Amino acid sequence: MTAMSVVRMKNEKSEAPVSGSGMDRVVERKGLSPRIKIAAGVAALASAILLFWWFAPTSSSQTLAADRVTISPVTRGTFEDFIPLRARVTPLLTVYLDAVEGGRVEKLLVEDGATVAKGQMIAVLSNAELQLSTLARQTEVEQQINNMRSQELALAQTRLANERAVLEAELDAAKAKRQYEREAPLAARGFVPGKQFADTRDTYEYQRRRVAVLKRSQATDERLQVGQLSQQQAAAQSMQSGLALARTNLDSLNLRAPVAGQLSGFSIQVGQSMQRGERIGQIDSPGRNKLMAGVEEFYLGRVQLGQRATIESGGRQYQARVAKIYPQVQNGQFQIDLQFIGAEPANIQRGQTLQARLTLGDPAPAVLVPNGSFYNDTGGNWVFVVAPDGRSAIKRQVRLGRRNAETIEVLDGLQPGERILTSPYTGLTDKDRLDLSQ
Repeated sequence: MTAMSVVRMKNEKSEAPVSGSGMDRVVERKGLSPRIKIAAGVAALASAILLFWWFAPTSSSQTLAADRVTISPVTRGTFEDFIPLRARVTPLLTVYLDAVEGGRVEKLLVEDGATVAKGQMIAVLSNAELQLSTLARQTEVEQQINNMRSQELALAQTRLANERAVLEAELDAAKAKRQYEREAPLAARGFVPGKQFADTRDTYEYQRRRVAVLKRSQATDERLQVGQLSQQQAAAQSMQSGLALARTNLDSLNLRAPVAGQLSGFSIQVGQSMQRGERIGQIDSPGRNKLMAGVEEFYLGRVQLGQRATIESGGRQYQARVAKIYPQVQNGQFQIDLQFIGAEPANIQRGQTLQARLTLGDPAPAVLVPNGSFYNDTGGNWVFVVAPDGRSAIKRQVRLGRRNAETIEVLDGLQPGERILTSPYTGLTDKDRLDLSQ
């Protein structure tokens, strides 16, 4: 069998299926250049750093919740210059009773709470040692006084003796003078011997000089005697005073009321031993009271004697004045005494507390902010002022003046309509800005 072969002609078309792949064209993609990519990365990083710096809290700022602070407005009004006080009722006059000398209580004549009169005996003490000492002192003083009286008697006798001697000398001088005057003319005519006249003349001269010497001696003795008598009299008076004091100390064992009033704190018992100077009670003035109040040391320079205060009691108001100021400061306060002007409230008791309002000055128009705890933290030198949108508060230096229980006077740094934080600034004193979150 003969094999047959098929020869394809060149111009014969292929019978393969026709597709559109021959018509497709590859398109080349173009990406961002490396430089542009680096620049975009740097810009994104700088934006992130800027946003973090803007929104991140700093050491001089702090974020607080707006509902955790108190925001108050700055207003214009009338400043009432007063301070409220809490005053305690005390007796107007209190006299404390102390045992001048110690001893044993022998007798009680009144009871605690009794009303006593001035000079009334309230108790009797005994002190054997003091009694014996007073008696010994009295005996010693009397002996010394007797000795001084003996000396005074001796001085008086010496004075009399001197006066007697002067008188005798003057008498002798007078006799010698008369004898001299009789013999002088006779001796001149030779009727009296010269020796006799010379003796007469010498005797007269002696007696005259003797009188002068005795008078000088008498004057000297008199001067010394006067000085001695003055000293002895002064010593006697001193001894008498000492004896009177000893007797007074002995009499002080009888305890008496120095003033009239109500006796309180009198709790001694019969047989009790009292020490010298021990407090045994006190006497309060009857029916008269005063008020004692504590005032903050901030007002120490502004409270003056005579300033008026209004006291509220039983729905009525009573007037009082500052009667005494105690400048000692304890626990941030000093004390003052208020004395009622006119009538006192009825039925007030010792230790009772009353509300008082002390006026420091006349009302005056001023820019005001509410009084708050912030003042204690800043001293009135700066405040946090709230921004108009209420989202932040900035520290601002201000100058605040007088204050009362409700408002504080603004002298500089704030305007009416602004708002400030009046709540405590605890932990915020080193901040310059506060962010208030809603």
